[in-house]
Amino acid sequence: MKSKRIFVLLGHPNADTLSGALATEYETAARAAGHEVRRTNIGDLSFDPILHLGYKAIQELEPDLKIVQENISWAEHVVIVHPNWWGGMPAILKGMWDRMFLPRFAFRMWKNRLGWDSLLKGRTGRLIVLCGNPAFIDWLAFGDFTASLKRSLLEFAGIRTKVITFGMSETSSERRREIWKKKVRRLAKKAQ
Repeated sequence: MKSKRIFVLLGHPNADTLSGALATEYETAARAAGHEVRRTNIGDLSFDPILHLGYKAIQELEPDLKIVQENISWAEHVVIVHPNWWGGMPAILKGMWDRMFLPRFAFRMWKNRLGWDSLLKGRTGRLIVLCGNPAFIDWLAFGDFTASLKRSLLEFAGIRTKVITFGMSETSSERRREIWKKKVRRLAKKAQ
């Protein structure tokens, strides 16, 4: 199997969590399989997650956001690990996308505004999402909690993305967590 360039983004603000442990499992297994890996923990970044003027004016990107853009541009496969909080990603992760997923980086709108060019085509993505409830129950009760990140951001920009969810994460047994880690390692070896 050909090695790939993989960017792993931990979207939980605290790396000392199950999300952090799964990101580490992915990173370690991918490196062991011969892939080139870069990793960022969102909790280590320094940036203002608020769009103070919306998109009326572009806020200058902080150096950490420029590095995330560079890592996404460099990568052939993007992996994002985060918890499902209130039906979506943590606010800091959403704020990062709001700030750095900009025209000329991720997409280019057509002049007639009836379509766009996806500027990150050719990449694949993997979302690893942890839920406090059974993932199916969250989906049934509240809808697709991965749609914003999967479809509205990554796939909009051309990154073909797959999702794996792990439910009951806060009360899961060590045995269950070992099964999840094994699944994550298997995905990492194949750069999936």
